[in-house]
Amino acid sequence: MSGAEKEVALLELPEPSSPGPGQILVAVEAAGVGPWDELLNGAGWDVGLRPPAALGVEGAGKVLAVGAGVTGFAVGDRVLAHEAPLPGGSGFWAERVLINADHAAACPPGLDAVHAAALPVNGLTAFQALEKLGLSRGQRLLITNGGGATGALAIQLAAAKGIEVTATASAAAAERLLGLGAVEVVDYHDPNWSAKVRGGFDAALIIATSTADAALPLVRDDGRLCSLTSDAPPEERGITSWDLYVEPNAAQLVQLAEQAAAGTLKLAPEPLPLSEGPAAFARVVTGQAGGKKIVLTRA
Repeated sequence: MSGAEKEVALLELPEPSSPGPGQILVAVEAAGVGPWDELLNGAGWDVGLRPPAALGVEGAGKVLAVGAGVTGFAVGDRVLAHEAPLPGGSGFWAERVLINADHAAACPPGLDAVHAAALPVNGLTAFQALEKLGLSRGQRLLITNGGGATGALAIQLAAAKGIEVTATASAAAAERLLGLGAVEVVDYHDPNWSAKVRGGFDAALIIATSTADAALPLVRDDGRLCSLTSDAPPEERGITSWDLYVEPNAAQLVQLAEQAAAGTLKLAPEPLPLSEGPAAFARVVTGQAGGKKIVLTRA
């Protein structure tokens, strides 16, 4: 859906090539949309797209063909994946996509394609951030933009480990996030929100742009700050501060998919037909998705 002029539009694209060694060809049933897709379209994140090409680095579907050496999957298997770089030069917002088999996870029977496609990038980002923050039961975590797709998953994953989560979000999202396991939700619309929470957090997870500087003073000496918005502040008071960029990880995705299938990890995707891809892209990159995870479907 990405043309040579960087315009997002519906296109007729050539069929992907047959899978090479270690690759699988997937019939896409649903594909996730995220703010990162704007980086793909503007070459800010080079995942090997070769325009004209389909955007999208996550999705779910059925295996159509397997390449040499692939032993974990067979034709007809349901899979989900986050893939970057894209070996076929084209992404998931299409009828078929070529991916590396070792980046795909088996889709559990209880997880439909829409929910499966909503999971990979946001889920892996939250999982990898929490893993690196290394918090344990009873420790305190501040999450900015807890109401978004990544934040809501991070709240649930952290709460399941007994971590006490304070999240910034809109007032309208507060009840939902408390239900997901947050112990406190602060309205980010308040310019003095950082003065309304008790400091001394063991760590902060920055998901809202331009909140790292406000969050840093709330982290205790020798704590940790992980930014998903590429704006980790300089380290001070012994606080470890870094930017995190998600990576494909099939083993982690298997864990997340099983939790989602069991209902212990809740997702709230908004499915839209693939034909509405350009409009969905515009909504997401301009921040008009309202915290919803938009998923494009073949239906």
